[in-house]
Order: sequence, then structure tokens, then C-alpha cells
Amino acid sequence: MIDSQSVKADAVVGADSRGFDGGKLINGRKRHAVVDTLGLLLAVQVTPADTGDRAAAQTLLARVVDAHHRLELVWADGGYTGSLIEHRLTAFALVIAVVKRSDNMRGFVVLPKRWIVERFFAHLMRTRRLARDFERRTSSAEAMIYWSMTLLMTRRLARPRPSRG
Repeated sequence: MIDSQSVKADAVVGADSRGFDGGKLINGRKRHAVVDTLGLLLAVQVTPADTGDRAAAQTLLARVVDAHHRLELVWADGGYTGSLIEHRLTAFALVIAVVKRSDNMRGFVVLPKRWIVERFFAHLMRTRRLARDFERRTSSAEAMIYWSMTLLMTRRLARPRPSRG
């Protein structure tokens, strides 16, 4: 699954790595993430918030395909439609399935497969340092996201398993 999240930036974030997301009215940065079906992070990219989802997905999906050769299908929301789908299919044989919300839905509705990446962003927001972007460099912001996911994975590994008896 691929998705993005806009977060407010602190005062220490420079103007060169900060932007304004007009859709969510947030002045800060945007986190673009690709997660697997368990919700574990495959790759992340931090950009100014005015960067479009399709533009960031070009480079992010190229990095993911280079690192994970068996990847064939990526679920995405409606923001990733257009020429991105054809480009990724021809360049990497990567199918992007867009999970759209139907027009007759009212209020909050859990969409199939999309809840996995939304749960990933919820885990990030539980990390106090990631609730707002405090990092001066985008590489430091990406490192903090990897650090938060390392904590999540170690908690899952250390969780006691029920005995089979």
C-alpha cells in the first residue's frame, strides 16, 4: 500500500524543505510511505507538503522495486491515478490497484486494504517525536520514521504468544 500524510513542521524546519498542502491546509512536510500487507514499512520519503502524490510516488516506487524484487501489486488511493499507473506498469511491471471510495458513501467508511496504511500512520502519530516534524533535514525525518517502525517491530516480536495446549 502507498499513501501520504501531511504533518505540521516546527519552526526549526527550513523554508527549503517546507511547503503548503492546500488540500489539508497544512504548512509543513509530507510523508510518503509504502507498507506491506502486515503494515510494516518498506520505504519512506519525506518531501515538502506541496509535493504531489504522483510525483513522489515515481521515485519512491522505484526505490521499493529495487529493494523488493518480488513486489507485483501496490494498492493506492484515488490520488495516484493517471499516468503513474501506466508508467509503473511499463517500467517495472508493477500493477497499481486504486481503491476508490464510492460516491454514495456518507461519513467514515473503512475501505478494503486502505486501512493497513492508515494504521501505519496511526502508529507513527503515537510516537511523540513524530506527531509534528521537528527535524531540520528530511533525511533525519526519514530516520525517525524508521526508528519508530523498529520499535513497533520489536514490540510485536517480544509479545508473548498464547500457549497451544
